[in-house]
Amino acid sequence: MKKINDTNKSGRSVIKVFKFILYALIGIFMFFTTITIKGNNSIPLDHIVNYIKSIPYFGPVYAGLIVTIGGILPFINKTWNKDRATTIFSILKLAGIVFIFMAIFNMGPKQLLKPDVIPFVYEKIVIPVTTIVPIGSIFLAFLVNYGLMEFIGVFMQVIMRPVWKTPGRSSIDAVASFVGSYSLGLLITNKVYTEGKYTGKEAAIIATGFSTVSATFMVIVANTLGLMDNWLLYFWLTLVITFIVTAITTRIYPLSKKTDSYYKGQKGDVEKVVTGNRFKIAYEEGMKVFDNAPTLLESIIINLKAGVKLALSIGPTLMSVGVLGLVLAEYTPLFDIVGYIFYPFTLLTRLPEPLLAAKASALSIAEMFLPAMLVTEADIITKFFIGIVSVSEVLFFSASIPCIMATEIPLNFKDFIIIWMERIILTILIAVPILHLIF
Repeated sequence: MKKINDTNKSGRSVIKVFKFILYALIGIFMFFTTITIKGNNSIPLDHIVNYIKSIPYFGPVYAGLIVTIGGILPFINKTWNKDRATTIFSILKLAGIVFIFMAIFNMGPKQLLKPDVIPFVYEKIVIPVTTIVPIGSIFLAFLVNYGLMEFIGVFMQVIMRPVWKTPGRSSIDAVASFVGSYSLGLLITNKVYTEGKYTGKEAAIIATGFSTVSATFMVIVANTLGLMDNWLLYFWLTLVITFIVTAITTRIYPLSKKTDSYYKGQKGDVEKVVTGNRFKIAYEEGMKVFDNAPTLLESIIINLKAGVKLALSIGPTLMSVGVLGLVLAEYTPLFDIVGYIFYPFTLLTRLPEPLLAAKASALSIAEMFLPAMLVTEADIITKFFIGIVSVSEVLFFSASIPCIMATEIPLNFKDFIIIWMERIILTILIAVPILHLIF
């Protein structure tokens, strides 16, 4: 009779291989499988978050603590004045504390307490986001920590260089962003760049093209726009269009003009091309990571800590930038003016509400959630487009741009603005015709 710990040809136990497959399937189930519970069709992760949010007084207590603690942390840690961008965002976080107390206690100027300003940001954005990030981080262990990323990366190598002009290993960054967060993706990108495994151009392409918000954030956008009944269509359309846009931006200014040299003149570690049995190599790469991974409990604890830290960082910023963005959108012509940059393209592609879509797209530079707030009552094509562009634009001042600026990746303020505009225009031209065919 065979023992339960029999090994396969590679010398690994059958139990270990079974765990590798099981963990991958759990992660895929939690993020990419929709199920219906009490009439609500969504992914399991979203059902868990909805249950937690239903706990009495959870919202004001939890979100109030997250925003308050997150707002004062930079001053406790004495990092608030590290540079100009950090100083600005640290002050904005303090404003977030003021706004959330106004939301919780319903006190303040009537213009700010209108249902579609502070209460909307608080109830529809801050509470769901700060809840889903730590919970989502727990289940990310199944996708990120046990070899699935590396397994996929080997298969992606064959298209990364010809399509996106980046090494095969950069597919890990792309997957890390979509199943983790832009901060995780940027952390990987900066580390690999400073180690001499990416050139300056490759690092810039990855940071501005792959380091977008995660699937967990996309759930929030889809929920806000009422798209969860079409979650898989929304997810896959967004992923494909985002990467198509990146393939184009890599070939135009300013990314096309970035340096091909390595960090601080290093010789560089050029990636070897995988040949032979790709599945076997992918299996070995995945299992190599699995062999060296921490226990499941350790992974969950590490990821939960990272998720709470991220929630503390983004909570107060979402509250302040979200409110300020909506105030600017409602009481000033700023985004109307910027929106006219995109209006010819939304008009050309025959979006049902072209000016609204253009204005909403312009809001994305401030915070990627803001466009969704403007089109909650729009038609299905406009809502789907805004849901896609909120992710595909990648760059926004409340989080991703400051994160990139804190790295060694060779990008400046002018680059961010130009690339953001390019990505919006390209998304309009690619996504809208597809949506017309579907709807």
